[in-house]
Amino acid sequence: MGVISQGILGGISGKVGNVVGASWKGIDYLRIKPASVANPRTEGQVNQRTKFTVTLEYLQPNLGFIQKGYKAYAVQKTEFNAAMSYILNNAITGTAPNFTVDYSLALLSRGSLSGALNPTTDLSVAGQVTFSWDDNSAEGNANATDKAMILVYNPVKKESMYMVDGAERTVGSQVITIPNTYAGDTVELFMAFITADGSQVSNSVYLGSGTAS
Repeated sequence: MGVISQGILGGISGKVGNVVGASWKGIDYLRIKPASVANPRTEGQVNQRTKFTVTLEYLQPNLGFIQKGYKAYAVQKTEFNAAMSYILNNAITGTAPNFTVDYSLALLSRGSLSGALNPTTDLSVAGQVTFSWDDNSAEGNANATDKAMILVYNPVKKESMYMVDGAERTVGSQVITIPNTYAGDTVELFMAFITADGSQVSNSVYLGSGTAS
């Protein structure tokens, strides 16, 4: 029970209803007791946490790639947070509790630079993946000196191997080495381009999955 000292104009000590009276450095003040939440783990909250976890597991191994690919979107936030927001809002699919990342929509790089033309991958050689593309340096805003950004994501091991300064656009191919422990695992393959000075990037493109040799 609360007590009003010094009459009606005095301070309140204790609780009256949902009003709590207290004193700090001789100053009497009132505050409203916050309402308790009967069920802090509603279905919506649980689903959102699950989506967040799925997105986090996808992005964490790709941090270095994202830091280049989302640089333009790091306005009052980090590149990682910008990527997290985009993936959560655009690339999570499935029904609770089985949410998954739709890799075809899960951009690891976002920008207006011309992307890869006719990109392909080859996983036939043990311990490596070859990315190939056609030279489109004379089209759009592409440059001959643009560098390939390539990424091999292993969702089973929650690891990635990537390059953010690969071969120039005119070269048409880039080989990346992957661990021998990836052999037999399904890997997800992505590619983008970045200008030589790192100021612009293209949207990443998902090249599908393959079995590592």
